[in-house]
Amino acid sequence: MSENYIPSTMQWVADQVAEYEASGGTRANTLRDTGIPVIIVTMTGSKTGATRKIALMRVEHEGNYALVASKGGAPTHPGWYYNLLADPSVMIQDGPVPSAYTVREISGDERAQWWERSASVFAPFLEYETKAAEANRVIPVFIAEPAG
Repeated sequence: MSENYIPSTMQWVADQVAEYEASGGTRANTLRDTGIPVIIVTMTGSKTGATRKIALMRVEHEGNYALVASKGGAPTHPGWYYNLLADPSVMIQDGPVPSAYTVREISGDERAQWWERSASVFAPFLEYETKAAEANRVIPVFIAEPAG
């Protein structure tokens, strides 16, 4: 991944990523005041080729992670969705050290199973699903599996 890092345009996301990484995952490791753990996902921007970083809900099962492109149920996918489609190689930091993963978008029964896991971690995903459906959007779910 490029060393040309462009922080999120949302200041609170940029601040959270910076604090998480600086502390080795001991600070800024939950979604704001919810107490729900997050992971830091590092990817390559599809338009810029620059390194991009986001915090996502920590939905882990047997060493794999769900990356839910909810965007709060908005009618469009988040920008990072297109980054993952363009380059499925990511780094995930869940604690002190980032590790390499490969992502793939899932559907059908596999998506249903991971969606259930995701909603059990972060119940608002269910509300987001309803909002997205009103705009004829299905919220994409990726699975991140250890690379190699």
